[in-house]
Amino acid sequence: MLDIFQFMILQFHDTSLWEIVAVLLAIAYLLLAVRENILCWYCALFSTAIFIFLFWDVRLLMESALNVFYLIMAVYGWQQWKYGGTKKSGVIISTLDRRQNIMIIGVILIMTLISGWLLAQHTDAVWPYVDSFTTWASVITTVMVAKKILENWLYWLVIDSVSVPLYIDRGLYLTAILFLGYLVIVIFGYFKWRRHLFEQNSLAAPT
Repeated sequence: MLDIFQFMILQFHDTSLWEIVAVLLAIAYLLLAVRENILCWYCALFSTAIFIFLFWDVRLLMESALNVFYLIMAVYGWQQWKYGGTKKSGVIISTLDRRQNIMIIGVILIMTLISGWLLAQHTDAVWPYVDSFTTWASVITTVMVAKKILENWLYWLVIDSVSVPLYIDRGLYLTAILFLGYLVIVIFGYFKWRRHLFEQNSLAAPT
């Protein structure tokens, strides 16, 4: 493990300025999202615009397409956090039941198999099934973030863990380090949102 980190550090001189900017904006996005700060969506907008071209350049085709979706979701997420919810004053944190989680996981796995096979058969994409899994899981989980669903942090924990070796293999070392950092932040985000959800429920409970 130490050798891997040393190798990644030695490769930083090949890291493009655009990747550095995208990574910094992505970190800002996640930290602001943990705090439920609507400015996170502005960071997401510019970060994903850069990543679209970075991933296309290294032939992670599904990851590039995913960031087009992220670009759209940055606008949607801003709208939901600003004007969504029953009172049109912004969505509040909610949670899923077991049945809903099982359905979501099932959809992710089915879509992964379909797009992974198509990529393997008809494109030069690398790691087609892993690329597909992180893409479809991220699509659904990003919607969960926009809707402020608590479990989004647990889904990101799995997605980010799978993404790290994918980015190392493609030479996106700074992005791999970013996702290692994400693993820490998403755990913190889960417990912070869960505490806020408990506070919401306590305030809403009849006295």
